[in-house]
Amino acid sequence: MKRILVIGSPGAGKSTFSRKLHNKFDLPLFYLDNLFWKADKTTVAPKMLNKQIRSILKQPQWIMDGNYSQYLLDERLDACDTVFFLDYDVETCLQGVRNRIGKKRPDLPWIEQKEDPEFMEYIRQFPLTKRPKLIEALRKYPQINQYHFKNRRQAREFLNQHKS
Repeated sequence: MKRILVIGSPGAGKSTFSRKLHNKFDLPLFYLDNLFWKADKTTVAPKMLNKQIRSILKQPQWIMDGNYSQYLLDERLDACDTVFFLDYDVETCLQGVRNRIGKKRPDLPWIEQKEDPEFMEYIRQFPLTKRPKLIEALRKYPQINQYHFKNRRQAREFLNQHKS
């Protein structure tokens, strides 16, 4: 486990899980949100994000937190040896987003001050729109170690069983 992707719906806890993996295995951690978003809530150009992702992929070890399936997902899957898919129910993910409102996060350059209805709808639609694409992409890479967690307990148990 040297090149790890952590994917799943917003609010699933990808960043928290990624930090715990980072602390446990001492691998460099990269948040795609930090690469994509600027502090003023605008985004970097797609070419710039792709360039940054490719630079990370060249490194011998990393944890990459985030979906961004339209940005080099196949290249990321080609390069990784392990994928964690936090595939939690919608309500868990919505509550995860609600719980982080008003809190500073290492994976975003700003603090969310209120619930964003458009973002919450994106999460509600995630199982119908994004999840099938992620499942299909993962099917193309049976050689990768894939962990598919359906709830937070499964993720906690993995972390507890795998000591650094």
